[in-house]
Amino acid sequence: MKQLRIGYLSTLYHTSHILKSEGAIDAGLGVAAQWRLFGTGPAMIEAFAQGELDLGYIGLPPAMIGISRGLPLKCIAGGHCEGTVMVGPADTGTAENVQQRNDILALFAGKKIGAPASGSIHDSIIRHLLNQQSVAGASVVNYPWADLMPQAISDGEIAAAVGTPPLAAVAQAWYGHSIIIPPGLAWPFNPSYGIIVQAGMLKERDFLEGFIGLHEKACNCMREQPLDAARILSQAVKVVDAAFVQRVLAVSPHYCAALPEPYRAATMAFVPVLRELGYIDRELSEGEVFDLSFIGRVHAGPHHY
Repeated sequence: MKQLRIGYLSTLYHTSHILKSEGAIDAGLGVAAQWRLFGTGPAMIEAFAQGELDLGYIGLPPAMIGISRGLPLKCIAGGHCEGTVMVGPADTGTAENVQQRNDILALFAGKKIGAPASGSIHDSIIRHLLNQQSVAGASVVNYPWADLMPQAISDGEIAAAVGTPPLAAVAQAWYGHSIIIPPGLAWPFNPSYGIIVQAGMLKERDFLEGFIGLHEKACNCMREQPLDAARILSQAVKVVDAAFVQRVLAVSPHYCAALPEPYRAATMAFVPVLRELGYIDRELSEGEVFDLSFIGRVHAGPHHY
């Protein structure tokens, strides 16, 4: 291999920012990394479809939608779980159990809720919850960039929004909003993101195992040394300070490269949801989504989520 084309998102707790800023792939694996930023996971899947990417940091539902349409993609490592939060006006309250979650959802009958792109993990979760609870007249408005949603709440365009922990940190720090449904109540153990590769990469076994090793090291840094990780990340993105990044990392501190059974089970639980929403039109097997042979060699022990 001479180069690696990597798709990544702006999400702060993805290890992409650490590996990119440190030049870890170029220096540690001897491969020139070409990084390409995307606003949403579905947009990244379109780039995979055009043959423009080798590897991507992405939520599992968009990848599953691509796989259902015939894209030769595999998830070879995890990265984070429980990365979907719901934010809204501070006087809404915060759910502490499933019943309170359902009570909060009922408050949005007839109202609009913001979410990232159609088919993203956050979009899939909120649409499923609204359907499950039969919240009358509630609708989802999709945004190409999640950063637009806190202002949209303040402007009255939407009543609340779902997205990543960075969305929650922005909404709290700069707009006075609150987390109203925390990550563990949106979808327990949901596969916030994983490492996806196009199938042609699977033959590069030594390289991919080396990449997963670097990825796991960065996950460990965020979990075990959040102050150090916050400094690295703030220097990498250059638009927020370390204190803000530290708040982001603390919202849902479940960082690991492993693919344990709960992660895989939570992923496959999306299959009927994606079918219900019309995003896929067939069943998917775990073997179509995951290749466990790499992580089994790099991270064989208990997970750290």
